[in-house]
Amino acid sequence: MTPFDFLFEPLQYEFMVRAIITTTIAAVVCALLSCWLVLTGWSLMGDAVSHAVLPGVVLAYLVGAPFALGALVFGFLAVALIGAIRDTSRVKEDAAIGIVFTTLFALGLVLISVIPSQTDLSHIVFGNILGVSDADLLQIGILAAVAFVVLMIKRRDLTLYAFDPTHAHAIGLNPRLLGALLLGLLALTSVVALQVVGVILVVAMLIIPGATAYLLTDRFHRMLVIAPILSAVCSVIGIMLSYWMDAASGGLVILVQGCAFALVYLFSPRQGLLVRGLVQRRRSARRRSSASETVTRNAGS
Repeated sequence: MTPFDFLFEPLQYEFMVRAIITTTIAAVVCALLSCWLVLTGWSLMGDAVSHAVLPGVVLAYLVGAPFALGALVFGFLAVALIGAIRDTSRVKEDAAIGIVFTTLFALGLVLISVIPSQTDLSHIVFGNILGVSDADLLQIGILAAVAFVVLMIKRRDLTLYAFDPTHAHAIGLNPRLLGALLLGLLALTSVVALQVVGVILVVAMLIIPGATAYLLTDRFHRMLVIAPILSAVCSVIGIMLSYWMDAASGGLVILVQGCAFALVYLFSPRQGLLVRGLVQRRRSARRRSSASETVTRNAGS
């Protein structure tokens, strides 16, 4: 077997091709949304919504409804509960998020443990990308397309809201409505990624790509290009590695994204930790050299 044959061997199997397509779709839409989540500081909100959909998925299975429907209902419910607790009590938003998402996630775990099922619902928690069917792929594609179109249509308004909600209000936009739209898209996108990496790791797909792109550029429109491309490439690499290593696909997708972030964090041309340290050392060396030359000239005169 040649190296070329070994490299592309996974593509001979239909389930692998389907997994790669599904993961790439989810990775692109999650990466786009992650750009706004990183700017608005809503990382914890992404964690909350992604975990809160679990009981909706279990209940949807119980009544024979599509998983996506139950997840969407509980995703929007989580957002509404967080807002209600924040606005009607002294509890701050971060505490409200923690209360809602841990309670709903625990409810989902309890439901999984007590509801008799011939289907292993644990794949909702940990993901089951290699078991995605054609119907699942179609469902994920439709939901991702809706989220993608809305993000593209409203990208200017959402960007202004992320940078300066006060200015957005001054020019006639409704910051509360834009915030609600962003949260709704968060719930929808969580459902898209649910079957790829599971409830636990969804938040990584919603945060890591945007954070990585944020370290690579100062321009938001470039983030919207870098994040999806980087996320898609990492996802394909993760799926291929899962075949060769016989390891968890969802976990490897996130691990590859995490490694990409680590490389950017260390070696980014502008924001890289090692690069900044090297630049600072060079500047210090130049200052010392300049000071030494000054002392030498003064001594000679």
